[in-house]
Amino acid sequence: MKKRNKLWCAGGLLSVAALSLAACGGAGEDGETIVFAEPEWESIWFHNSVAQIIAEEGYGYATETQTGSSPATLQGLRDGDIDVYMETWIENFAEAYNEGLDEGDIVELSTNFDDNDQGFYVPTYVIEGDEEEGIEPMAPDLQSIGDLEEYWEVFEDPDEDGVGRIYGAIPGWEAETIVEDMFEESGLGETYNLFSPGSEAALNTSLVTAYEDGEPWVGYNWEPTWIIGLYDMTLLDEEDPDDPFFPSQPVTVAANASFAENDDEFIAFLEQYETDSDLTGEALHYMEENDADEQEAAEWFLAEYEDLWTEWVPEDVAENVMEYL
Repeated sequence: MKKRNKLWCAGGLLSVAALSLAACGGAGEDGETIVFAEPEWESIWFHNSVAQIIAEEGYGYATETQTGSSPATLQGLRDGDIDVYMETWIENFAEAYNEGLDEGDIVELSTNFDDNDQGFYVPTYVIEGDEEEGIEPMAPDLQSIGDLEEYWEVFEDPDEDGVGRIYGAIPGWEAETIVEDMFEESGLGETYNLFSPGSEAALNTSLVTAYEDGEPWVGYNWEPTWIIGLYDMTLLDEEDPDDPFFPSQPVTVAANASFAENDDEFIAFLEQYETDSDLTGEALHYMEENDADEQEAAEWFLAEYEDLWTEWVPEDVAENVMEYL
């Protein structure tokens, strides 16, 4: 699949298609460049690319992304260094997000999806076994995080005798702090080490390696991701379902308030932007299965789900994007 050509300019990345409108000074009627938050997880990269293609090819804007941790990029949104956040997991930084809303720094535009989960997962064969693969149940009564204490030997730490290993969240993510609190309050510190994976790639590698070998594994993950979509995994119940550390939450599209006030047409598009976890997971699975990047996945999505996204934009914008595709 042909990738969009992009050029580096002083202000960031600019599509060739927008050069006739804006050169390196931006695009659109007022020379604006739209800046998207790009923290370190793949699903937001995909949603950014969908919105960027529509912005560049449909509306004629220039776009760029600003990378950083989730707290840092949220602060960038509040400060106006970032214009759009396509996937705000608001419960992961609820205090800062709600403060931004209350103080008028950011506006919530739509719910991208709200059928998501986070927490400690195990391969389902750990609980149920897998007759086809010749795997016997290893922890047949494992249902909740509290049950892990009984099964630490199943998940024994390869680097330390006498304790189990739980893979934690990615360093720098707000989820890392939440996982640490959940681990401590669940009293797992006496029987387990909370192991920092170092990166999303390392976390996924540990899970894939264990799964392909039919070995036990327990650790943090979330939905939607390609790995949860591809493998049969079970999310362990939290100890207090009435006050969970990781409640299912609306994952919203948000914008800097000043940007929203000054760009009615693009904001109108973002207000219509709505997907779900299955669709997002399908796009991430496409990336993994086809060795595709997020831009190629976005192009696949726009071709595959034309009936969906064309409802988000005016007819002339849709025609521009389809001509590009």
